[in-house]
Amino acid sequence: MGLRRKKQRGEKIAAPVHTTGEPHGGTGDWAVELDGVRRQYGRGSGAVHALRGIDLKLPRGSFTAVMGPSGSGKSTFLQCAAGLDRPTAGTVHLGGTEITGMSENKLTALRRTRLGFVFQAFNLLPSLTVEQNVLLPMRLAGHRPDRRRAADVLARVGLGDKGRRRPGQLSGGQQQRVAIARALVTSPDVVFADEPTGALDTTTATEILNLLRSAVDGMGATVVMVTHDPAAAAHADRTLFLADGRIVDHLDRAPAARIADRMTALTAPVYVGAAA
Repeated sequence: MGLRRKKQRGEKIAAPVHTTGEPHGGTGDWAVELDGVRRQYGRGSGAVHALRGIDLKLPRGSFTAVMGPSGSGKSTFLQCAAGLDRPTAGTVHLGGTEITGMSENKLTALRRTRLGFVFQAFNLLPSLTVEQNVLLPMRLAGHRPDRRRAADVLARVGLGDKGRRRPGQLSGGQQQRVAIARALVTSPDVVFADEPTGALDTTTATEILNLLRSAVDGMGATVVMVTHDPAAAAHADRTLFLADGRIVDHLDRAPAARIADRMTALTAPVYVGAAA
């Protein structure tokens, strides 16, 4: 029997933006699938087309960053992908389950058990201890809190000795670590991160991004992160660029400088009549 080759970081990347084939294991191997997703607000001449037909498949165990100018559709993309908003057209699958037509009660149950969320503002409950905050998704889902699991994820994010403290006794970076532990405690299909380092200093932000990276590499997590920061996006396997509600480009395992250059080109004004 031959030795099994160890997977390298670059092997688990997002599928091509307009992938139509299936992975070897079938549709269940995709963590996130968006097919023809559109989101329109309002009607007639005043309608806002936030998403204009997103076709995207992301494999399990991948780290994807989403960038774009203000108003490009980043937040709407995340909300539709995570079941926080319903698309006007198209379908969304998470972990092989279509969520587009789910009732609100079923969507809520799915979010509590199969999705994790990390927000810029941490969203911790100040009256609960760190351990209680981490266990909250289990309690809300009606499951028996698994204190061993909470202790494990807290140890993984470097807070193994902080379980009895309250959020107000922690630094901003430590609070975001708690939020990451809370997002990972149920071993979700996908962790959605919305500007997770936006309120942190550069050093602390790097530590948080390294934690997300290690969750993918060491725990097999799938992370989809919206960010405005090229340095943050550089931690991802793939960076997607949105403009006017469409995915217009992507870069694989790109350094921050290259990502920044692409963003500059994406936001540069186009002058009519300029030389080619």
